[in-house]
Amino acid sequence: MVYKEIPPVIQSFMDRITDLCGDTHSKWAVNFNAAFANTVLTTVKQHSDGTTFVLTGDIPAMWLRDSTAQVRPYLCLASEDQELSDMIAGLVKKQFQYVCIDPYANAFNESENSAGHQDDETEMSGWIWERKYEIDSLCYPIQLAYLLYKNTGRVDHFDESFKQGVKKAIDVFQVEQDHEHSPYSFIRHTDRQEDTLPFDGKGTPVSKTGMTWSGFRPSDDACMYGYLVPSNMFAVVVLDYIQFIFSEISPDDQIVIQAQQLRKEIQEGIDRYGRTKNQAGDIIYAYEVDGNGHATVMDDSNVPNLISAPYLGYGTCEDPIYQSTRKTVLSKENPYFYEGMYASGIGSSHTPENFVWPIAMAMTGLTTTDKEKKARILDQLVAIDAGSHLMHEGINVDDPNDYTREWFSWANMMFCELVMDYFDIRVKK
Repeated sequence: MVYKEIPPVIQSFMDRITDLCGDTHSKWAVNFNAAFANTVLTTVKQHSDGTTFVLTGDIPAMWLRDSTAQVRPYLCLASEDQELSDMIAGLVKKQFQYVCIDPYANAFNESENSAGHQDDETEMSGWIWERKYEIDSLCYPIQLAYLLYKNTGRVDHFDESFKQGVKKAIDVFQVEQDHEHSPYSFIRHTDRQEDTLPFDGKGTPVSKTGMTWSGFRPSDDACMYGYLVPSNMFAVVVLDYIQFIFSEISPDDQIVIQAQQLRKEIQEGIDRYGRTKNQAGDIIYAYEVDGNGHATVMDDSNVPNLISAPYLGYGTCEDPIYQSTRKTVLSKENPYFYEGMYASGIGSSHTPENFVWPIAMAMTGLTTTDKEKKARILDQLVAIDAGSHLMHEGINVDDPNDYTREWFSWANMMFCELVMDYFDIRVKK
């Protein structure tokens, strides 16, 4: 089943946002309504087994990361509407079915149709669209399961598939603390080196730090160094969720003990290895490290990134190291920070130079308490929509009609979440 028309609970909420925007911010309302409706009408497919498949947009596959972000703003309405709650619970169940198929994969097919990158040298199957291992692909489904509980009180999605998926996630995190002995490798025959891993598919050399290794960033681009700090921060947060769920809702002492120890080791790794200094000599979080003394001073547009840490639940916006990191990555010291006539913000090596991403712009707004800054970002986002009333992947800072991806649902919903945040409507954490 797909949604043929806008559900009443969503239409009612869109009307509420329109009223809140009023005449002053009427353009926000136009884009909010277009984006908020677009996701449910164009990406959501409910299957007969009660699960939900969510397209990323213009690619016929479901990403574990994107699908979570695509429905996250709907959590604010899920307690009011059983059908919407069931749709999100169905997505959680689908996500954990996929995790149980392969915890190293990042994107899956709707059926076992062998679509996607079947020529990659890794352990592919007909269910897998792509098998780029990313820490966040395991974090996001756990986050969604926890947030669904927090916002609705329902617990039926904490089923056996969820439990087995969590066990697989913990196992992979533990294995990848010592990547040298990991079974995972990935080679794609391509001229674009960010789409493959060097050193026979194992990635650049790393030493053990306590953190857990990631082959790829949430941009689906290869890590320069294997310990992706913001993704390890996210892992710390979801390991706390796991401890709560298996202590308070579905008791399992063994899972709790494993999660506690793993969290401790990853956090100690971040504290010891995950920091560096900026050009001014201030201590900041590195984006990636290798445990051998190398670190990158940068941030990427895709979440988890460093700027998103407090949004994800790691620390607070007021933390001094976070503030120093934020100042650094929102400056020219970050090689992917761009400014132009129409916009400024963080871009990515995934898109051309001088292209900023609405996802990162929205995240910049979501991690400040300054409403004037939030409003300026929202005004920019509306101004660079190329007349579509929807968001894109990346936009040329000097030409809003020059963009990548016509249809990118994650970016649409990040815009919506920032509008909601401006009016103090937030997902319960």
